Amino acid sequence: MKLSVIIPTKNEERHLPILLRQLSAQSRVPDEVIVADADSEDRTVEIAMKLGAKVVQGGLPGIGRNAGASVANGDVLLFLDADVTFHDKMQIEKSLAQFTDRELDIATTDVFPEKGTKYDHFSHWVYNTYVRALARMSPHAPGFFILVHRDLHEEIGGFDETIFFCEDHDYAKRAAKLGTFGILSKLPIHVSIRRMDRDGRFAIAVKFLLAELHLIFLGPIRHKKFRYTFGHPVKKYGRKK
Repeated sequence: MKLSVIIPTKNEERHLPILLRQLSAQSRVPDEVIVADADSEDRTVEIAMKLGAKVVQGGLPGIGRNAGASVANGDVLLFLDADVTFHDKMQIEKSLAQFTDRELDIATTDVFPEKGTKYDHFSHWVYNTYVRALARMSPHAPGFFILVHRDLHEEIGGFDETIFFCEDHDYAKRAAKLGTFGILSKLPIHVSIRRMDRDGRFAIAVKFLLAELHLIFLGPIRHKKFRYTFGHPVKKYGRKK
């Protein structure tokens, strides 16, 4: 089984090297890592190439994931966000083993904040509980971790690039109609809380609540009213000058 890791990026010179080094230190190293970059203005591309990743032209996350998948050699794809961190050096090995043993076609896992306040940990716990409760009725697979068979990815036409926000959940729902969806057990990953610090915890909670209601009652979000922004300003998250 060949595994291709695909990471959409935009101005990720601070977080990307951490993730790439963690991937190379895994007990089961990916067969390839592909960075789909959306015209970063910092050293993201330089760092990716220096650390052995293949770089392709990206865009918004769905566009970048599709671009990476289109050149991937693996028969299993793992989509990650650049600010993901693994606390377990056997994360990939265990994930693939469970993915295979449970005969899954698409899977995600629980997520917890890297550091953060008690509220941050509680809100992520609520999110994990909600996603697990809806796993059969309405599958959710956030883009920070999506493990999927390449054949299934291609069969559903990849990510819908006309969707502006929550394209990952649409992807999971379409994939689950043709394959078996599951949430990996006891294999959480961790993500930064930078977006919560930047946009505000209350604002984000309201945004995702409204987005969920939109998905339930109105369908995919193809407009820009939710003001989703991909990437982070170089001035704040790039190298110090």
